[in-house]
Amino acid sequence: MNAVLYAVTVLIWGSTWLAIKGQLGDVHPTASIAYRFALAAVILLAWARLRGLPLRYPARVHGQFVLMGGLMFSTNFVCFYFAERHLTTGLVSIVFAMSLLVNMVFARVFFRRSITAKMLVGGAVGLLGIVTVFWPEFRNFGLSSGSGQGIALSALGTLVFCLGNVVSGKTQAAGVPVVQGTGYAMAYGALLMAPFAAFLGHGAPFQPTLTYTGSLLYLAVFGSVVGFGAYLTLLGRIGGERAAYAMVLFPIVALLLSTVFERFTWTARDLAGVALILIGNAIMLANPALLRRLTGRPAPAGTPAPSAAEAPAAPSPADR
Repeated sequence: MNAVLYAVTVLIWGSTWLAIKGQLGDVHPTASIAYRFALAAVILLAWARLRGLPLRYPARVHGQFVLMGGLMFSTNFVCFYFAERHLTTGLVSIVFAMSLLVNMVFARVFFRRSITAKMLVGGAVGLLGIVTVFWPEFRNFGLSSGSGQGIALSALGTLVFCLGNVVSGKTQAAGVPVVQGTGYAMAYGALLMAPFAAFLGHGAPFQPTLTYTGSLLYLAVFGSVVGFGAYLTLLGRIGGERAAYAMVLFPIVALLLSTVFERFTWTARDLAGVALILIGNAIMLANPALLRRLTGRPAPAGTPAPSAAEAPAAPSPADR
């Protein structure tokens, strides 16, 4: 089951970066984000109602939903939507791959999880790959340039997303199922975006074109409901620092799509950087206990119990 969740996350999120490009036009990004997560929240909460799942939570838990929505379903996407005005979708997704390292640090700070040598080595190799791809931009980095602004916005969005992971992990650990928690958080994220869309927005309130409407529906249904549902369920099962392995792999999907649809031109440096990212991912996944959890296979007889660094987070009631 975990392997399926991992594959769904990689394939869907690898394609959403290109769909975001279809949202950039006459409609202000804050409005597009509000539409996206309002629609996704309606779908999730309606599904929960049809299944008879509990939807009433105390004010304290709703406070966590608001914080999660502000971090994971509004602020970070503002950064990414504006970043894609300066960078190709594949390059933005590569910066987002840094969430793997950030999640490791946050898991240590907020959940007291150990960071293994394989995590450090694999993360360092992957980060080297990111630097290799962006070396010209890093060498001449400046916020006055479009590429510099795109990198800075992507990095800020990644940091905010990882903080949202922390809130989601704590919410699931407290027993809140993924469907309800994600639905409410998306609703609050849309509500937080609405005032900005009303006061800062310009141009058309909606763009009734096939490109805009189609990308909005794809982002709401697949990118938000299915993609985030798979990722957050995986986060609850194996922990944020391990669920984030998907963040290292799906940029490859995004780059391939960018090659086809945005005419992204590969250089020897890009190929070397992507190779390093894949090698780093392989190093971190070279963990028999983790591979058994991803594939659902039982441990061989006589295998010692996993250490604290390898043990997954407790699943929520919805996952049992």
